[in-house]
Amino acid sequence: MSTVLDVASVLDPLIARYTSWLAMPGAATADVSDEDPDQVVLMPMVLRIERRDPPARTALLEAAAAAALAVCLDDRCAPGGEWHESMHRWISGRIRKVARRARGAHWAAVQELPGRTVEVGGAEVRAMLPMRVAEMPRELSRLQISGSELEADTPGEPPADRPLLLLSPDAEMSAGKTAAQAGHATMLLAAAVHGAGRDAELARWREAGYPCAVRTATEQEWARLCPGDPERAWRERGVVAVRDAGFTEVAPGTVTVLGQWR
Repeated sequence: MSTVLDVASVLDPLIARYTSWLAMPGAATADVSDEDPDQVVLMPMVLRIERRDPPARTALLEAAAAAALAVCLDDRCAPGGEWHESMHRWISGRIRKVARRARGAHWAAVQELPGRTVEVGGAEVRAMLPMRVAEMPRELSRLQISGSELEADTPGEPPADRPLLLLSPDAEMSAGKTAAQAGHATMLLAAAVHGAGRDAELARWREAGYPCAVRTATEQEWARLCPGDPERAWRERGVVAVRDAGFTEVAPGTVTVLGQWR
C-alpha cells in the first residue's frame, strides 16, 4: 500500500496555483474561447438519488466531498500507478467536475467504472477517474445533470473532529454544483496540509475515510473566515477557499466554499 506521501504528490500542482488564483480580481475567469468542448478533461461525480428514498442533502454533500478526494489519493494515483497519468494531467490543468444523478440499474452500472464510492449516512456518491468528455462511456453520458436538487435539511452542530466545509450564504447552487464545489474544497485542504509538511495529519484523515462536515455559513462566519490574503488565512486559521471560474450557475470569481482544517 502506498503511503500518503507517495500519493499526495499528485496534488502538488494545486499548491502554487491556489494562491495566485484566489488573488485574481473578482471578475476574472478563464479564457476558454478556443477550447474544444469534447477535449475538456473533467471528473464525473455520480450522485445516487433514488426516486422513492432520496438522501439527505447534507449527507450527500459530505459523501461527495470525501469521494472526490478519495479517488485523487487512491493508491493507483501514486507515481507509477495505473491512474497516475490521468490524475496528474487533470490536476495540472483546469480542475473541473460534473455531477450527474443516477438510480437503480444506472447506479449499479457506474460501479464498474474506475473510481471510488463513498457512503455517508445512507447517501452515496461515486467520483470517477478524470476523463475527456469525448471519451465518456455511455454509462455516464446517459445520466442526467439536471434534477439533482434536494430539500435543505438541518444537520445540527458540526462534529469537531473533522474538517469543516462552509457553503457561501449568498451563492445559490444546485445540489450537483455544490457537490462539485465541496470536492474542490477537500482537494485544496489536502494539498495545503501536504504542502505544509503535515502528512501525518493527512494520513489520519485518509485512514478515517476523509470525513468532513458540510454546513451553510452564517453571514458573520463568512465575513470572519473568508480570506483576503490566502496564505495568511491558511497559516492563521487553517482556511482555504474555493473560487469558481463561473462556467455554470454562479458568477465568475464567486467564492463558493470555505474549507477549514480543524
